[in-house]
Amino acid sequence: MLASLPRDRVPRETSPTMTGRMIRVLVIDDSALIREMICDAIGDTPDMEVVGRAPNGARGLELLDRLDPDVVTLDIQMPGMDGLETLDAILQKRPVPVIMVSSLTQIGATVTLDALDRGAIDYVAKPERGSETQTVFHSELPRKIRSAKGTDVRRILQIRRRRSQRTEERRKRSDTPRPPERVDAVPEELADKCIALGISTGGPPALSALFENLRPPMPPIVIVQHMPPQFTKPLAWRLNAASRLTVSEAKSGDLLRPNHALIAPGGRHLELRPQGRSAKVLLRDGPPVSSHKPSVDVMMKSAARIFGRRCLGVIMTGMGRDGSDGCAAIRAAGGFVLGQDEASSDVYGMNKVAMNEGNVDRQFSLGEATGTLALQIKRLWAPTGVA
Repeated sequence: MLASLPRDRVPRETSPTMTGRMIRVLVIDDSALIREMICDAIGDTPDMEVVGRAPNGARGLELLDRLDPDVVTLDIQMPGMDGLETLDAILQKRPVPVIMVSSLTQIGATVTLDALDRGAIDYVAKPERGSETQTVFHSELPRKIRSAKGTDVRRILQIRRRRSQRTEERRKRSDTPRPPERVDAVPEELADKCIALGISTGGPPALSALFENLRPPMPPIVIVQHMPPQFTKPLAWRLNAASRLTVSEAKSGDLLRPNHALIAPGGRHLELRPQGRSAKVLLRDGPPVSSHKPSVDVMMKSAARIFGRRCLGVIMTGMGRDGSDGCAAIRAAGGFVLGQDEASSDVYGMNKVAMNEGNVDRQFSLGEATGTLALQIKRLWAPTGVA
C-alpha cells in the first residue's frame, strides 16, 4: 500500500497527475519539521501534490529525474550540498522552476538574492512564529508554486547569464572603483521630480540589471519591491555596490534627493509627504493593500498627489495586480507611466494588469530600460531645463 512506502518514494503511477490537473512538487529541506509543514500545506491545496521529499541536495537530485516535478522547493541552508550548489545542479539537469525557502535573516536574504541571480524563480521566508505558518506556507507558497509552474526557465536563465557576462566584461575592462556621486552635475530642476517604481517576482535580478547601467543625473527614485523584513536592506546594499547612484533602504524622514534611490523596507508601507519642493518618507504599519505590505499602490498614489505631472511611474515584473491603481493615479495627475514588456519579464503579472487596464503609456524591454528612462526624462521635463 502507498502508506507503507518511504515518503520520498511516492510512485508516479498512483498519482492523479496523469490527468494533467495537479502541480507536481518536489520538496528539498534538511529540517524534518519544515519539510512536514511544507508538504502538509501543499497536500491541503486542491490543485497540487507532493511527489517527493528529500532531506538534502544529493537525495533531491536523485529524485529529480525519476519524479519529474513541475516545481521544486529548495532550502537555502543545508549540510553537504548547500542550497546554491543544489540549485546549480538542478538547473544543469533540467530547467525546472525552483522556489527557495529561506531563513528570515540577513545572511539568508543575501544567499537568496544570489539564488535569484543564478536562476531561482522565487522564494519564501520561513515563518518565525507559528502564527505566521498559515500565511507563509498555506497561502503564499501555493500561490507562488502556481505562478512558477510553466515558467520558461530556459529563457530566464539565458537572460540572467547574459547579464552576468556583461557585468563581468565591464569589470574586466575597468580597474577603477565606482565613480563618486556627481552631486555638482545635478540640474536643480530634477530635485522636484520623482520616479516611482513598483516591482515584485523576478525583481532583484531586474533591478540589478537596471541599476548597473543608470547614470547620473537622475531624479529621486522611490522603489517598492515586495520583500519581507531583513531582505530589503541586503538588496539595497547590493544595488548600491553595483550602481553609480546611491541606493539605500528608506527610513522615516528621509528626503528625496537626485541621484538617490530609496527602497521601502519589508513589512512597512512607504508614503511620501510634501517637503519644500520635493518630499520626505513616512513609513507606517497597517493592513496589506492590494495583498502587499509594502504596497506599490500606496507609494505611487502618494507620489502622484505630490508630484503630479512631475512623476514618472515604472511598473515591472511581478505577480498579482499591486501597482495598477497607483499607475492610474499617476496618469490621472498628469504623470507618465512606463511598463516592462512581457518578453523581458520573469512574471508578466502586475505590469500586464496595469497595461490591460489602460494605466501604462508605453512599454519597454529590460535590456532597453536605462535608455528608455533617460529618454523619457528628457521628453517629459526638458522644457524645465533638463536636456
